Amino acid sequence: MVLFPNAKINIGLNVLSRRPDGYHDLETVFYPVRWTDVLEVIPSRNKTSFTLSGIEVPGNPESNLCLKAYYLLNDSFNLPEVDIYLHKIIPMGAGLGGGSSDGAYVIRLLNELYGLGLDEKELSGFALKLGSDCPFFIYNKPVFASGRGEKMFPITLTLKGYYILIIKPPIHVATADAFNMIRPGKPEKSLAELALMPLEKWKHEIINDFEKPVFADHPGIKKIKDSL
Repeated sequence: MVLFPNAKINIGLNVLSRRPDGYHDLETVFYPVRWTDVLEVIPSRNKTSFTLSGIEVPGNPESNLCLKAYYLLNDSFNLPEVDIYLHKIIPMGAGLGGGSSDGAYVIRLLNELYGLGLDEKELSGFALKLGSDCPFFIYNKPVFASGRGEKMFPITLTLKGYYILIIKPPIHVATADAFNMIRPGKPEKSLAELALMPLEKWKHEIINDFEKPVFADHPGIKKIKDSL
């Protein structure tokens, strides 16, 4: 069975506070985009395996979210052994959520492949154990997200009729490093309100708290935004 895990973009991001558990409370709007990896899961005659192609993913393959997703469901459902193939296309270190999408799609695929009968809420619960933004890829519709990013509320936002230009320079920004550079604070207006304004007003009202520290470290990224 083959699925195509997609990326997402954040329309604005406000980091509100640092939590006692080490995470941050934030608010953002997640919007799905049609930039995808390729994921295949098939029954295996041997031990469960994971094969990666495309963009190289650093680190131990055993820590990949695709495998973690399998073992997470396996703990509850004693699944058959599988072979997981991932062709990586979505760039990393760019806030596009490709790894989270891959893990969430494994959960979705296994649910369908083996008839586990999990509804979206139950799938989302498993996905949250993989990462804060993984549940978004279970629903895969525009949402206003708060908390760690796991509290999601659908919004009536569509960019139909527009083009989305995504530029990924050869710069990797680690999520943890980006959060450590931010001074949290509450904005005057919530993104839940701002995202529903006419699009021509977005550039004057909507901000991403990562921009200031990341631009300071990587002025090339600021230059790209200024060009746009």
